[in-house]
Amino acid sequence: MTATQSLLVVLFAPLLSAVVIAFFCRQRHGLAAAISVSASAAIFIFSLLAVAAAGSDTVHVTTDWLSFGDFEINKGFFFDSVSKTMLLMVTFVGFLIHVFSLGYMAKDPARGRYFGGLSIFMFSMLGIVLADNLIMIFVFWELVGFSSYMLIGHYFNTKKAAAAAKKAFIVNRIGDLGFVVGIAYAYWHFGTTDLEVMGQIVGADSSMVNLTIAALLMCGFIGKSAQFPLHVWLPDAMAGPTPVSALIHAATMVAAGGYFLIRIVYLFPDGLLTFIAWLGVFGAIYAGFCAFARRDIKQILAYSTLSQLGYISAAFGLGYPGVALFHLVTHAFFKALLFLAAGSVIHGCHHEQDIFKMGGLLKKMPITGITFFIGILALCGVYGLSGFYSKDAILIAGGFENVPIAIFLTFGALLTAGYMGRLFWVAFLGQPNSEAASHAKESPLTMVVPLIVLAVLSIIGGWIGFWPEQLGGSIKADLDLLHYTDGYDAMHNRIVIFGTAAWVIGLLGAFLFYGKGAKRDRLEKIAAPVYGFLESRLWFDEVYNYYVAKIQQRFALFLSFLDVFVIKGIFVRGSAGLVGLVGTCSRSLHDGNLHSYVYWFLAGLILLWVAASGLL
Repeated sequence: MTATQSLLVVLFAPLLSAVVIAFFCRQRHGLAAAISVSASAAIFIFSLLAVAAAGSDTVHVTTDWLSFGDFEINKGFFFDSVSKTMLLMVTFVGFLIHVFSLGYMAKDPARGRYFGGLSIFMFSMLGIVLADNLIMIFVFWELVGFSSYMLIGHYFNTKKAAAAAKKAFIVNRIGDLGFVVGIAYAYWHFGTTDLEVMGQIVGADSSMVNLTIAALLMCGFIGKSAQFPLHVWLPDAMAGPTPVSALIHAATMVAAGGYFLIRIVYLFPDGLLTFIAWLGVFGAIYAGFCAFARRDIKQILAYSTLSQLGYISAAFGLGYPGVALFHLVTHAFFKALLFLAAGSVIHGCHHEQDIFKMGGLLKKMPITGITFFIGILALCGVYGLSGFYSKDAILIAGGFENVPIAIFLTFGALLTAGYMGRLFWVAFLGQPNSEAASHAKESPLTMVVPLIVLAVLSIIGGWIGFWPEQLGGSIKADLDLLHYTDGYDAMHNRIVIFGTAAWVIGLLGAFLFYGKGAKRDRLEKIAAPVYGFLESRLWFDEVYNYYVAKIQQRFALFLSFLDVFVIKGIFVRGSAGLVGLVGTCSRSLHDGNLHSYVYWFLAGLILLWVAASGLL
C-alpha cells in the first residue's frame, strides 16, 4: 500500500465512522462507541503505514477540485516531516482519548452522539494536518470549529455548556474572518494557495513576503489557539465533557493554530515574528496569574494550556518553528495526561470539580494521583522529562535571540509550578474535604491504562534522539542550530539552573503557602483584593459583553432601521414606502404603549425648542 492510499484511509475512516453513527447508531450507544474507537485505532495504524511507506521523502499529491474559468481550487496531501510528526501525535493521543471515553462516558445517555462528534472532529483535524493548500486548510478549519461547537455543547441542556459552545464558535469566527481575507489576498499576490509553491516563490524572491498577508493569516491562529485578545473562549469551553477538553484543548484544536503558523513560516517578516513572540509572552504570564484564582480543576488546566500556547507562540516568534513544534508535541502528551487524570478525579469524586472540596485523593486514587503528578513535573520542565527538553530549548532560544523574553518565560515557569503545585497539594494530599472525596475510588481500566501510557510518553516523549528518522526533521534542525551556536553550553547551564530554581521554588512555595488538603483558598483569605483582581481576569469578558450589548447591538439596530425604513421603505418602494412610514409612526401615537408616548413627548419638546430658538 502506498503512502497516498494509507493517507486516504486515515482521512476518510473517521468520516465514515461519523456518517454511520449519525444515520444508524445514535441510539445504539455501545455500537457507536465501538465504531468510533475502531476508527481511531485504524487511523493510527494507517498513519504508521503511511509514515513507513513515505520514508524520509516528502509526499505531495494534488488534483483539481473545482474550476471557475481561470480560477482553480485543488485538493491534495502535503506529507513532510512536520505533518508526519503531527499526524502520529494527533492520531495516537486521539486514540487514547477515545479509549478513555469508553469509561468516562459509560453512563451518558447521549454517548452515541458524543462518539459521532469525536469522529467528525478527528476527520476535520486530520484534514488540516494533511492539506496542501490554504483553501483546503480553511475548509477543514471551519469543520473543526463546527465539530468543537458540537462537543463543547454536548450537555446542551445546561445553560453553561450551551453558552460556552456559542462563545467558542463566535470568537473563532472573528479570527477566521481575517484568515479568509488573508487567503484571498495570498491568492491574488502569489497566484496560488499551494503551500509548497508559495514557499518556492518566497525562497526565490524574498521581496514577495507581505506583512498584510501574514498578519491576516495570523488572525486564524489567534482565534483557534486562543491567543490574546481572542483567548476568552477557552476557559469557558471546560463546560464540555473532560475527554473533549483533553482532545480539543491539549492535543489537537488549539494546537492547530500553532501547526498552521509552522506550515507558513516563510510568509512572516521579522517584525511580525517579534510581535508574535511578545504576544505569546503576555499570554503565558497573564494565564499564569489567572490560574491562581481558579477553583475548578479543569479551568486551572485551561489557563495552563493558555500559558503553554504562549510558549509555543514565543518559540515561533523567536524564529525557531521546529522548537515550537517540539513543545507542541510534548505539550500534547503531558496536557492530555493532566486533563484525562482530571477527568478520572471528577469521575471518582462523582463530578465534583472544586479542588477545595477534594483532598486526600492520592490514597483513594493512587494511579490517578501518581500519573497526575508525573504530568505536573513534565509541565513544570523537570530535568529528564519531556517538557524539560522542549521548554529548555525555548528558553535557550530566548537567551540567544531576546533575553527579556527568556526572563519573562522563566518567570512564567515559576507561576506554572506555583498554581499546579497548589492544585496537587490541595486536591491529592491531606484529608477528604467532602462526601464526594471521601467516597472516591480508582477509575476502571479503560480510564487508567491511557493515563499510564500518557505518563510514559510524558517522561520519554522528549528524548528526540530515539525518535524514528522520518519524524521531527525541523525539530532536529532547530535543536542542532541551537546546539552549534557559540556559547551554547554556558547558556544551557544557565537555563537549567534558573529553570530548575523556578519549578523548585514554585512547587515548594505552593506547598508552604497552601498546605496539604486545604479547605479554603489562603490567598483569598489573607489578600482578598489581590485574589479578586486575579479572579477578574482583567475584566475581558465584561468589556466584551458591554461592547456587544451597548455598542455593537445598537449599531446593528441602527443599520436595521436604515435597511427596513430608508432603503427598502423609501428608495425601493418610493412614495408608497414613505406613506407606510408615516402610517407606522402615526399608529404609534395611539398604541397604548407608555414608552412610545415618552419618545413622542421628547420629540415634541425637541421640535418646540428648535422652533422657539428660531432654528426652524
